[in-house]
Amino acid sequence: MVDLGACRVLVTPTSFGRGDSRVRTELQAAVGEVIYNPFGRPLKSHQLQKLLPGCDGYIAGLDEIDAAALRDADKLRVIARYGVGVDSVDLAAAATHGIIVTNTPLANALSVAELTIGLMLALARSIPDLVGETRAGNWPRRTGVTLSGKTVGLFGLGAVGRHVATRLRAFGCVLIAHDPAADVVFAQEHDIELASPKVVLSRADFLSLHVPLLPATRGMVDAAFLSAMKRGAFLVNTARGELIDEAALLQALESGHLRGAALDTFSQEPPPPDHPLLNLPQVLLTPHAGAHTDGAIDAMGWGAVRDCLAVLRGEPPQFPVPLPVIN
Repeated sequence: MVDLGACRVLVTPTSFGRGDSRVRTELQAAVGEVIYNPFGRPLKSHQLQKLLPGCDGYIAGLDEIDAAALRDADKLRVIARYGVGVDSVDLAAAATHGIIVTNTPLANALSVAELTIGLMLALARSIPDLVGETRAGNWPRRTGVTLSGKTVGLFGLGAVGRHVATRLRAFGCVLIAHDPAADVVFAQEHDIELASPKVVLSRADFLSLHVPLLPATRGMVDAAFLSAMKRGAFLVNTARGELIDEAALLQALESGHLRGAALDTFSQEPPPPDHPLLNLPQVLLTPHAGAHTDGAIDAMGWGAVRDCLAVLRGEPPQFPVPLPVIN
């Protein structure tokens, strides 16, 4: 019988338990000691190096979990990602140390999809600009863009992309998507046209990114990608900032080829104060907030705790992340 009372667990997501405090109390009741993030932000490798030794479990936020961070994690058995992406986790290093990695792939999909649609509406109607003008005592008249009848292109038709698609049907949008592993039956049932990247880029009035960060997708939104997009289109990214060549995006916006963009993620987070995209009025910016809703926070918290405790008990987790084979 595994004695969870002798286990120590590190928890770094700053929103953990913010919605439903029971997730904290139940974790604390299940194990011997819980250590919470002392810095109030995602941790760097050198900070993890000091906190992970002696920990059996680790519920991880958007931390820098590289080989150096795991080098002295002498007791660590599980990294339970509080969220979907594992691009910040050195999976090879985890495999070398025999550490199981899990994530919560379904927990925040709906919340990210809702933010995606909110950003589309904000771009289409210049909502932040209109709010600022009205607060300043002005009474502007701007011509916005209706979503009805517009073509929305989705790069990626996984959990988030599917939620976006089903909700945009109610707006009367034309939906077109590219995903090599798309659920063809789902696409047919929801009247989503599956097409090549070239076709999606050339036709989309709004293009939304919903692909994971992989070697093949890193920097995929480069100058050639952007030039292939329909002139006057909007780009929305609630996936990963590293998907976009930000210098190329800046040029596409300044030249007028793209009408606007909405970015919830950046290649460096937070972006530096002098980042040129921060100063463009046609760019909407949010601080990687896609999963910051009560529903997503609760689901990610319970999912991460469930799989963390399962591994510590010697049981199989519900959502293990495949690890590379180490010879």
